[in-house]
Amino acid sequence: MQRPFSRVVKIAVAAPLLRRLAFHVGRLTRNVDSSFFLRLFAGLFSIVVVAALLVTVLEGPRDGVGEFFSTLGSNVYWGVTTVMGSGDASHVGSPGGFVISWLLVLFGVAIVASITGALVGFVIDFILKEGQGMGASGYRDHIVVCGWNSTARELVNELNGDDYERKIVVIHDTDKNPAGNDVYFVSGDVTDAEDLRRTGITEAMAAVICPVDASNEADMRSILTVMAIEAIAPDVRTVVEVNNPQHVDHFRRANADEILVTSRISSRLLARSSLYPGLAEIVTDIVSGGEGSELYRVTLPPEFIGLSVDELSSKLRADHAATLLAIGRNGQAHVNPPTDFRLAEGDDAVVVAESLGTLAPLELQQD
Repeated sequence: MQRPFSRVVKIAVAAPLLRRLAFHVGRLTRNVDSSFFLRLFAGLFSIVVVAALLVTVLEGPRDGVGEFFSTLGSNVYWGVTTVMGSGDASHVGSPGGFVISWLLVLFGVAIVASITGALVGFVIDFILKEGQGMGASGYRDHIVVCGWNSTARELVNELNGDDYERKIVVIHDTDKNPAGNDVYFVSGDVTDAEDLRRTGITEAMAAVICPVDASNEADMRSILTVMAIEAIAPDVRTVVEVNNPQHVDHFRRANADEILVTSRISSRLLARSSLYPGLAEIVTDIVSGGEGSELYRVTLPPEFIGLSVDELSSKLRADHAATLLAIGRNGQAHVNPPTDFRLAEGDDAVVVAESLGTLAPLELQQD
């Protein structure tokens, strides 16, 4: 089945490579006087028309006005093809015609050389800027990692190994890509709106903010990053790693969507593991995609509405080899809900499974 032309055009325009090319074209031409190109093409057209007119006068018919203009049109076409380097040398036969043909060929070589040089320069500039992180990602529905630390490194590895693949963009103030070739890199300031736009933040699925170190200053910079993202992309979900638990209220006031205090999570897990041996290993295995297990939040099919928790648990286990952990409803997580709890429209589930299988990952509902 063939796609409609309009749909093909939309897909082509949405392609990340084409969007990156458009960004670099816009960057290179931003300070260029557009009237220069208009004058260049107007001059080229004038030269071709004058040359065609001279050839028509020197070699054309003199039987009538109609035949004169018909021959002039043919000579204009010959002039254009000559400038482009594919003209017919036998089109002219007089000395004057030869001189005009030679001048057009010389002028055409100069034009082609100029265009070729501009294209080569653009390709070199494109490759250099992309390698230095000076480009724009061109992605949609991707994940933006703001800042770089050991957590960000593990985060990228985890996302790259997930069944439901998402493109990843890392923005960090450095000259080299710290995440490797599989991740698009933007060199810039995580608090700068223009640098964030180059990551495609306005069309991203989520942004993860990682402090560059364990200092309070890094938390303050993370708060500024959240505020910058909220200002230009308020619908993008922001997930923040926080150093100091005392800063959580500041992040909430900055409208961060999810806040993770690494020290608080690790300390509580250590406490539970000291009471119940092996818990740390089990939790780490679940959240890190260990052997035989992976943590997913999935959309429940319409036919599941009205099921009890026990019925849902049995169905997930039988049909999808998945273990139910919690039910999500209206932004609230219901862990170990009562037996009379029934699924309603819009509910989702948190499960542990080997893979997504036929289950669909939960899609964000943008405001």
